[in-house]
Formats: sequence, structure tokens, C-alpha cells
Amino acid sequence: MLEPAKHSKEYDRWLFFFFIALLIWIPLPLASNKLWASSLLCMVSFSLTAWWLTLFSLNRVEISESLKKSLPIILLLSFAPLWAFAQSLLSSEYLGASIDRSSSLHDAALGVSFILIFCLTLLLASSKSRLKVLAYSLIFSGLFQAVYGSMMSLTGIEYSFFVPKEAYTNLATGTFINRNHLAGYLVLTLSVGIGIMISSLNTSSVSGWRAHSRRLLATLLGPKARLRVMLIIMVAGLVMTHSRMGNTAFFASLAITGVLALILGKHSTRSTIMLISSLIVIDIFVMGTFFGVDKVADRLQNTSEASETRDEVNTYTLDAIQDNLWVGSGAGTYYTNFPQYREYDAGRGFYDHAHNDYFEFASDYGVIVTGCLIAAVLLVFISALRALKSRKNTLMRGLAFSAAMAVIALAIHSTVDFNLQIPANAATFMVILALGQISLYQKNRKVKS
Repeated sequence: MLEPAKHSKEYDRWLFFFFIALLIWIPLPLASNKLWASSLLCMVSFSLTAWWLTLFSLNRVEISESLKKSLPIILLLSFAPLWAFAQSLLSSEYLGASIDRSSSLHDAALGVSFILIFCLTLLLASSKSRLKVLAYSLIFSGLFQAVYGSMMSLTGIEYSFFVPKEAYTNLATGTFINRNHLAGYLVLTLSVGIGIMISSLNTSSVSGWRAHSRRLLATLLGPKARLRVMLIIMVAGLVMTHSRMGNTAFFASLAITGVLALILGKHSTRSTIMLISSLIVIDIFVMGTFFGVDKVADRLQNTSEASETRDEVNTYTLDAIQDNLWVGSGAGTYYTNFPQYREYDAGRGFYDHAHNDYFEFASDYGVIVTGCLIAAVLLVFISALRALKSRKNTLMRGLAFSAAMAVIALAIHSTVDFNLQIPANAATFMVILALGQISLYQKNRKVKS
């Protein structure tokens, strides 16, 4: 069992439940990608942190070992909101001053809220039961988005969040505006679901047909079967977004992480190999037949330089980066800064974000801060790999798999999209990064009889 809290009463129990409610809420109001929704996200995360600090001052809670070990990562992440805040304060004659102070100040507050969500996950997910509640909350949130998006698409009654859809009709978008961002969110929640599925696999070997029969029945009728059905539905929702890179990132990250887990894991079993293989093979060839994987394949085949303007946008974004290489133009200012660099071949559309997270962060924050953010994610990825190699606890290994898969998936998807500019996806990614740290540093402890 995981190490219990030293205090006899769980003073932060309600705080944990409110935190779960926040995570479930964030994707609902158009992925919190509206000013009022992102402001509410900031206010609630600040309030929950103040609540925890009050309990800490009263000696009701303590700092977890996972958070202590994650201080270097928190420091690296903090450079972004701190620099955004500084950009919003500098006068225009100074190097690094933001060209849109209000946008930079808003992004600074949003960046702080993401770091607080990372810290709250490390502090509140302090037991095996809480980790499972957190994981299943994300899974159910992804399941709702998949079912809701698919039903809206199949019935033709298309609403996002109480608002009729204006774009991406006949495609699954859930309560998101953009299908690619729903795909990104589903990949993140699927990574959590697959990690939990792996943690529930039997690692012990059995002999005899009766034992095998009992295990088979338990698999078919037990919680693992229900979780597997939920994962299938979520994959179907992912396919129905027709997001090329979303689907590519999912299957590539699953395959890569599966290979890494088999190489690093001393406790990998045949059931792990069978699960990963079934997720790839069955989901592509069976679910895709009914829900349109052929259309995703057609979109991939028909992609050409003539039909896409993202290459031109990236080229002009690189020009913007070079003009403010080290300090950036200001957090949240891409939509203001980009028009002065674009040319006619970038298309007629208005670009409020670059279709490349790496480029947008470099354009807004500069390459130094962007490098700090990448380093923070790499440190978590290394922690997840270390957990896959060294941890014997099945739950910790499952969470490590989830974190590694999520990092690989977003690393791929971010080359052509801006998932990390969407509050729902960024916040969920921060939670999964925290789970990666927990998978390595939250220790087991035997309970005395």
C-alpha cells in the first residue's frame, strides 16, 4: 500500500474533491478557451491553493515527497509566467517588452494556474485510492467528450457547449471548438486509461485450465472489461475527429511507449504485450471500419503542399522568432505579432495561433524560456522511464506508462498544432506530468498489523 498521511484525519478530503471537480469542468466551456472561462480557471486554482496553504499553516497537511523531488521542474516551469509578467510591466523602449501587455498579463496568470494544478496534483494525490479517483475522473471526462462528440456528429444535432457549432460540422468536436484539440484531449485521457489498464493486468502466472478459465471470466466480466470498453469508445471518438496528427500521435506514442516499457520493465508480462497489440490492431481495423479510420487515412494521403498553408505560416513564424530570438514579442501576442510577417501565400485565414507549439512559445517567450519548458517536460519523461524500469508497484508502473505516452503524443502533435495553447489540454497535461513524478517518487510502505 502507498504511504498514508501522518495525520489521522484527512483534512484535505474536500479540497481533493473540489480539485477533481475543477479538472472535470475545465474541458466543458469550450475547453476554457474563452476569457471568462480561463479567468474562472485561474480564480479557482488560486483559491484551492490558498485553501491548501491555510491547512498547511494549521499543520493539517504536509508537503509530499513527490513535490519536494519536483522542485527543479517547478522552477523551470515558473520561468514562463515570471517572464510573461515581466514582459507586461516593461516599457516599450526596453528589450523584451510585450507588444500587448494585457494579453501577456493574462497568460502570466494562466501559466501560474497551470503550475498550481501541477503542484496540487502532487500534494493531493497522496494515496492509491486518490490516484485511482483522479485517473478515473480523467477517463470519464474523456469518455464523455468522445460520446458527446460522436453523438452530435451522428445525429446532426451539433452543439458544442450550449452553442451551435459554426465549424467542423459532421465531425466530433465534443465541447471543444477545434476537432484537433478534442483529439489532443482524448489522447491525453486515453494515455491515462491505458496506464490504468496496464496496472490492472495480472503479473503472476497460473497453470491448469481451471485457473485460466477463472482469469478469463474475471477479465471478461470484471472492471477490466468495462475499462476496455470505455477505451474502445474513446478511440472511436478520436477516429471520428478525423484529426490526422491526433490519430497518428496516439498510435505512434502507444507503440513507442509500449516498446520502451517492454525494454525497460523487468516485470513486463505477456498480458502487457497482448494488451498493447490489441489496442493497436483491434482499434485500427475493427473500430476504424465503423467509425471512419479510412477517412483519416484519405486525409493523410491527400495532404499536399498545395492544400496546406502551415508550412508557409511556420516559415513566417521563424522570421518573427529571429527578430525576438531571446526574449520574444510577449506572451499571448502571436495574433498581434504575426500579421506583420505573413505574406499572401499564407492564405486568407486569420492566425491567432501558430500551428506549432514550439514555434509559438519561441515567438512569444523567446528561446530561453521555451528551452526551460522543454527541459521540464524532459525531466518528467526521464522520471517516467526510471519508474518503468525500477518500480514494482503496478499502479506506479501504469502511471509511468501514462506520463511517457502523453509526453510522446504531445511532442508529436505539437509539431503541427497548438494543443498547449488550449487551457483544457494544457491543464490536463500538467496533471499527467505530475502523475509521472508521482510514479517515481511516491513510495510504498507496508502497513503494520
